[in-house]
Amino acid sequence: MKERVAALQKIKKKLLERREEMTQDLDELTHQEVSDGQVQDSGDEALSLTLENVKTSLEKTDIDELKLIDDALHRLDKSEYGVCVDCGEPISSKRLETFPYAARCIVCQEAAEG
Repeated sequence: MKERVAALQKIKKKLLERREEMTQDLDELTHQEVSDGQVQDSGDEALSLTLENVKTSLEKTDIDELKLIDDALHRLDKSEYGVCVDCGEPISSKRLETFPYAARCIVCQEAAEG
């Protein structure tokens, strides 16, 4: 029992650290300027548009990961962490080590993606 509590505390610490890292990255990305606002030729405009699209994609990815982390922290607080949200079976510890915010076992995750 003590081992499980220690493992959960370690996972929670890892999730909180990753959340802080993601929050900082997102804050930096949000305040990053893609264009200097000067008149541009069509090539510069195309590059600026491409960079803006990449920035938006990165922001969305960060926001999605933050939501997964917050959901995992919520499951930890409710003592539901490590149990598949679909089938109710335990999620393998190897999967949780690799993907600490996993909400589904590998079988249910594959089914959800397929």
